[in-house]
Amino acid sequence: MLTLFHAPRSRATRVRVLLEEMGVADVVDLRVVDIPRQDGSGARDPANPHPEGKVPALADEDGAVVTETGAVMLMLTDMFPEGGMGPLPGERDRGAYLTWLFWYGSVMEPVMIQKAAGLSHPWLTATYRGIAEMEARISAALARGPWLLGERFSAADILIQSPWHWFRDMEAGDPAIRDWVARGAERAAFRKVMGEEGM
Repeated sequence: MLTLFHAPRSRATRVRVLLEEMGVADVVDLRVVDIPRQDGSGARDPANPHPEGKVPALADEDGAVVTETGAVMLMLTDMFPEGGMGPLPGERDRGAYLTWLFWYGSVMEPVMIQKAAGLSHPWLTATYRGIAEMEARISAALARGPWLLGERFSAADILIQSPWHWFRDMEAGDPAIRDWVARGAERAAFRKVMGEEGM
């Protein structure tokens, strides 16, 4: 059985949403662990196999561990194709799907963290782009359909929407993005997990 190492109200929450969307939450063991929090609370949990004590971490019965949200989501959508939350190898939109999962950690989250922290430097902008470029890329995808992959809601939507659920004071400038984020928040899986985590 797979085990998801999770801390409520953390980056692992979006993996819980994915499991609910795929209808496989009951076949993945949810193991709640403590993590260090930005406010100074919490601590590293020795039961957590993540090499940096963070979440999510996904472990199989042989002890193999996958970390980083995009990688965990890719692993789960490939392992549970019946959930329909990610194109499989050879399927149309597989490349776009992989791009969104990797773009999140490589570009989007760094850009949003820099903005939230009030950081600005030409090297950062040259490397990661800025908020305007980040939003323009999402807007271009949404102009082709209601979701990032067109008509298909996927794990990419859960992942890319997630910062706006956390950084509520960083509302997107484009109304199409705001509408897309709101539609994601209306989904039953999202509401269920948020309710369980007291958000």
